[in-house]
Amino acid sequence: MSTTTHLMTAEELIDLPDDGHRYELVKGVLLTMSPPGEEHGKVSATIIFLLKSFVQAKKLGTVYAESGFKLEADPDTVLAPDAAFIGSDRAGTASKGYRFGAPDLAVEVISPSERKSKVEQKTEQWLSLGTRAVWLIRPQSRTVEVILANSQRTVFTETDELVDDLVVPGFRVPVAEIFR
Repeated sequence: MSTTTHLMTAEELIDLPDDGHRYELVKGVLLTMSPPGEEHGKVSATIIFLLKSFVQAKKLGTVYAESGFKLEADPDTVLAPDAAFIGSDRAGTASKGYRFGAPDLAVEVISPSERKSKVEQKTEQWLSLGTRAVWLIRPQSRTVEVILANSQRTVFTETDELVDDLVVPGFRVPVAEIFR
């Protein structure tokens, strides 16, 4: 006797009731995540504010907060970074469901409980599916690691200025400001 496992679709994912958890879908398999803690929320809100203020003033594109991106179909993969950016050349009109395709930038705020291997796996997913850069914000070490699609990695510490001229042209912010 064989057992078949139901693979969830992006449409089924978006129709799930709000139960206080966050969900992502990887090749049709539902992943459940606990709601983030206070520090995570504060840092996420700060980076979203900083990015949105800059992007809006320069008319560079659109900034998203915890929005799902459908990266693969049949079986579906839907990931939701803490923040994302899509340049105006690709932004287009917002859809009612998940946006199909990767953002130019995915920002992940790393919680203390997240395993390094899981963070690396998710970073690789973003980059292999079309994201141009991933920012890994680590409140515990007060650092931001920028990983580009060409595998170049740069770690910015609290005394540095985060600079991203490739994906968000002209964006600069003292790293310490992200953790205030």
